[in-house]
Amino acid sequence: MISRALEAEILRLHHAEGWPIGTIATQLRLHHGTVRRVLAQAGVPAAAPAVRATLVDPYRAFILQNLEKYPSLRASRLYTMVRERGYRGAPDHFRAIVARLRPRPMAEAYLRVRTLPGEQGQVDWAFFGKMRIGRALRPLMAFVMVLSYSRMTFLRFYLNAATGNFLRGHVQAFAFFESCPRVLLYDNLKSAVLERSGDAIHYHPRLLELAAHYHFQPRPVAPARGNEKGRVERTIRYARDAFFAARTYRDLEDLNAQALAWCDGQAADRPCPEDRQQSVRALFALERAHLLGLPENPFPTDELLAVQVGKTPYVRFDLNDYSVPHRYVRRTLTVLASEHTVRIVDGNELVASHPRSFDRGAQIEEPAHVEALVSHKRAARAHRAQDRLHHSAPSAGALFLRAARRGAHLGSLTRGLLRLLDSHGGQALERAIQAALAEDAAHLGAVRHFIDQHARAQALAPPIAVALPADPRVRELSVRPHSLRDYEQLARSSDEYDPDDQNAPSSDNDEPAGPGAT
Repeated sequence: MISRALEAEILRLHHAEGWPIGTIATQLRLHHGTVRRVLAQAGVPAAAPAVRATLVDPYRAFILQNLEKYPSLRASRLYTMVRERGYRGAPDHFRAIVARLRPRPMAEAYLRVRTLPGEQGQVDWAFFGKMRIGRALRPLMAFVMVLSYSRMTFLRFYLNAATGNFLRGHVQAFAFFESCPRVLLYDNLKSAVLERSGDAIHYHPRLLELAAHYHFQPRPVAPARGNEKGRVERTIRYARDAFFAARTYRDLEDLNAQALAWCDGQAADRPCPEDRQQSVRALFALERAHLLGLPENPFPTDELLAVQVGKTPYVRFDLNDYSVPHRYVRRTLTVLASEHTVRIVDGNELVASHPRSFDRGAQIEEPAHVEALVSHKRAARAHRAQDRLHHSAPSAGALFLRAARRGAHLGSLTRGLLRLLDSHGGQALERAIQAALAEDAAHLGAVRHFIDQHARAQALAPPIAVALPADPRVRELSVRPHSLRDYEQLARSSDEYDPDDQNAPSSDNDEPAGPGAT
């Protein structure tokens, strides 16, 4: 700010003396912008800036005409066109000119939409990076459902965005809310809309079954109109910043347990964006009376897939192999998969049931299936041992190749590795095989040495074999414990022992000396 006396001096020099702005600024040691401001406040019209001729001036009308006709025409194409007509300017400067001349589309205005309690919910998927599970790198997808009136939020993570998880997200969200909104808004994702032409919509049949079970209306938004479900979009952004950022978790179950606690805690206690005076939890309590009740039984969400059993007794599902009895080879079976279980059925008959694995290339086996095949085919024993070693310790294959080149007995090597696998586990065996290969020592002794070395470094107790042989004489053997008192006499030191002592105890094995004994 400058004083009023200085403002009066600026006006005097401009009107009485006719000094230009630059001279006034220099003599009074002011910025020329300050002088212009004082003059403008006093009503002095600003001088129009000098207009300089540019190289593009002769072509300005041509550029405007083409941009009006083709608003998205690229500046590089316009540059080629004006170059053909004599323009000699640089392309970078020309692009800046086109950017100023290009017509701007009118900004779109939106109405704020308010919904009635219990009327609407919004659903969407969100990508939260990837999760490593064994050898598989799975996408970590978040299913988000938010009630439009109260902004009550449900968040759960899955390892893909398949239709099965899409349905599970709905069922678990309804269980969390203990109710269901009347309308659910979706983006045009394939789990909800198979195809669409204008208002003609082909819904996914499983979504229609779900809607019929819970009595809600599915409603996809218009294509490329994500703003119509802005509540769930903002909720996803809120979940990224307030929940997922810098969060640590052990596995998917731990992450989902934390997400459920967050939904019922921090997310429910935050102020509602529509009414900052009330919390989301308070508005949800008002909305509950307007939501739809739930049916007695939840909607079945198991994934259903027909699979072909090949020559080996395994079915492939979701990148992994699950065992079946060997009598089902070359048959078509059905997989029923939930979040935690994979059931394999033949019609109404349950063939096998396994815990679900999200690894890649894993073999999930029922020991009875393998034992039945091994007993059925004696020749399968060697192959079974090699296959078991391959899946438990993948480096065993390289060990066998090097051992074969050196003429080692592969049968002994296989049996020894299987014993180490049973006693120490797959991870320890794999680590020892890798160490042996690194030392170019492809034999059983080296593998055993590195396993023992690691066990000593970790201060691990030596493994104790507890499996008894199949011989019934051994299993039924009864061993009578011997009294330790008899050993007390033997614990005396040798200097206390007198060979002439007549009272010294004799061994049970001592017998009278025969004839000729010395």
